[in-house]
Amino acid sequence: MQVHTLFEGTYSVDATKKFIPFDSAIHSFKDRPASLFINVQPFLVELKNDLILFDTGLGFSDDHGELILHKNIRNAGFDPTDITKVLMSHLHYDHSGGMIHKQEDGKIELSFPDAEYVINRGEWETAFSSTSSSYHTDIFDFVQRNAQLKFVEGDGNLDETIAYEFTGAHCPNHQVFLLTEGNQKVFFGGDVLPEPSELIKNFIAKYDFDGRKAMELRKAFGKRAAADNWECLFYHSKEQATGFIDELDGGFKIR
Repeated sequence: MQVHTLFEGTYSVDATKKFIPFDSAIHSFKDRPASLFINVQPFLVELKNDLILFDTGLGFSDDHGELILHKNIRNAGFDPTDITKVLMSHLHYDHSGGMIHKQEDGKIELSFPDAEYVINRGEWETAFSSTSSSYHTDIFDFVQRNAQLKFVEGDGNLDETIAYEFTGAHCPNHQVFLLTEGNQKVFFGGDVLPEPSELIKNFIAKYDFDGRKAMELRKAFGKRAAADNWECLFYHSKEQATGFIDELDGGFKIR
């Protein structure tokens, strides 16, 4: 099992929930007041029988009109058509924008036409009924008409390698995934475990639907990861995209 980080970029986001590219070499933090600065990085995982994509990023394109996510997949040595499963933790825009490719001429294409999109059923229903600007219904309308969709509920297994677990907390229908192949275990915590600092500092985040539950889940997953030597993938990490967790002195350390 091999993990590839598909770094899409650093962005600032304020109360408008618009994601604006941020490069500290040319941009200034003081020019983005009241903004949260986040990294966005989907992950590609090679399995024996599958090529897995965890979440799809914002779906931004480069100056040549190429989807940044597609370019990163090609840089990792694959073609976007090689993806067999797209496993979605939830459908907020910064995780689901790349499900489709909006081209400069207005044409829309499914980003991964040969893949199965695995989505929590409750999250899919919320994406169409919610008034939150975090959900972009136009994306899901197109996906519904064109993609191979697989809806899951609760906890379960797609096969002997891929397990999913319902968490809620960050949003009401959030889910996480654990891949197991031989002695390797890879955990994708989506926005319940988006970066190491949230586990180490142990705080309640205001942007979570249920911040206390999210904090408790991070600790629970941290303990499980330390006990079973999971490689954890951090979607929004500013320092370390992947790592293993050690539990010590009532807290956690990332290696």
